[in-house]
Amino acid sequence: MYRIRAFRAIDDQESCKRFAEGHLNVLKEYGVTKVTTAKTDWFQNPGVYVVLVESEDGTEVYGGERIHLANEHSRLPIEDAVSIVDTRIFDLVAKNKEGVTGELCGLWNSKTIAGRGVSVLLTKIGVALANLLRMDSIFVLCAPYTVEMCQTAGFNIEDSIGNQG
Repeated sequence: MYRIRAFRAIDDQESCKRFAEGHLNVLKEYGVTKVTTAKTDWFQNPGVYVVLVESEDGTEVYGGERIHLANEHSRLPIEDAVSIVDTRIFDLVAKNKEGVTGELCGLWNSKTIAGRGVSVLLTKIGVALANLLRMDSIFVLCAPYTVEMCQTAGFNIEDSIGNQG
């Protein structure tokens, strides 16, 4: 069995470390070595919320995701990632800061639970958490194979940046 819990990053540093280590290990398994998730500055960001999938006793971490609320102290991870190819991301995020906006990011699950629908569940939990946080909009950077999953959860493709989104 698994348990899923959400917490504010600054309130549980140990679980943030476990999240980051698990995410990094999964990325390494797939040959990805250069990622912004390797940064840990989000551990200290009061606008970051973490969802963690773990064993019932909390000894194993199987997956998770983060929501970063946009603020004046730090950029969203999507801004750092997308600005490499399209700096218009900064204006797009700034426009959405007129309300409460942020990013759903760092979604991962281990191969141990692959194929069990955890990614879909986490995406929907992220949308529900965004609602609880009273967010007016939320960004998510998708791999081509996750676009449909994100659209099913209510996300739209933003085609004003990049190569048609």
